[in-house]
Amino acid sequence: MSFFRSMLFAPGNHPRRVEKALGLEADSVILDLEDAVAISEKVLARQEVAKALARPRRASVRVRVNAFETPFCVDDLRVVAIAGLDGIVLAKVESAAQLVAVDWLLRSLERERGLPEGGIDLMPIIETARSLSSLREIAACGLARVRRLSFGAADLTLDLGMHWTREEHELDSVRTRIVIESKAAGLEAPVDTVFARLGDLEGLRACARRARDLGFQGKLCIHPEQIEPINTLFTPDEEEIARALSIIAAFDAAEAAGSASIRLDGQFIDYPIVERARRIVSIAQRDRRPPMPGD
Repeated sequence: MSFFRSMLFAPGNHPRRVEKALGLEADSVILDLEDAVAISEKVLARQEVAKALARPRRASVRVRVNAFETPFCVDDLRVVAIAGLDGIVLAKVESAAQLVAVDWLLRSLERERGLPEGGIDLMPIIETARSLSSLREIAACGLARVRRLSFGAADLTLDLGMHWTREEHELDSVRTRIVIESKAAGLEAPVDTVFARLGDLEGLRACARRARDLGFQGKLCIHPEQIEPINTLFTPDEEEIARALSIIAAFDAAEAAGSASIRLDGQFIDYPIVERARRIVSIAQRDRRPPMPGD
């Protein structure tokens, strides 16, 4: 299972910004053909993104294509579904049928171009009222290349007429729904929306912490300064890792002796607590994570 703490957007029509993004510490880079690109620049941006996919990079690279209902989506896919593309981010997904259609086109392009079938993953963005009303069917679409959902608050709050505040408490019910439907459908934990207030790292940390606590695996970001705080918030610290290891060791010893629940430092420990501890250790052991204690 993959794990993405930070996914950094870079405008597809700005080669220098794309080149810079590909060398940064984000877990994934999303080259944008949608909101960051003017209509008059769409064709040029596709070509620039195709060139960028051949470049060396530190992280996986995805492309956000225009919404399925626009006249740009199919041509976006035809140009960028090439070697070097790790995934497609599909804007404003509003039904499972849209995902099925995009999956069919991607399979056709993979076969035609000698790419591994299903190798290009597909991440829908939940960002309209219709997205929310169809959330369950989108999450349960059953397509192997749809491994996780993401959340887009800017378009959603615009669509719903909501005020997008710095604290983002108004988004918590939506976040919770996305986490629940993702889990029920057997998907990875979702990826949270961008934090649009550049320079406000305190606000960014607070919102990233809330998203993490609600069950998100990471966060979309729009500026390089956001990468480090987001990566830190979504990575277990040494204290969390040490506590998780002690829980696992104590429980394994108790289980071997015939007990499925113990008390450790005043905390009741049973299978759900141990599973959470194992998950923390698993996250900490992934690439580019802090070393385990004793390493």
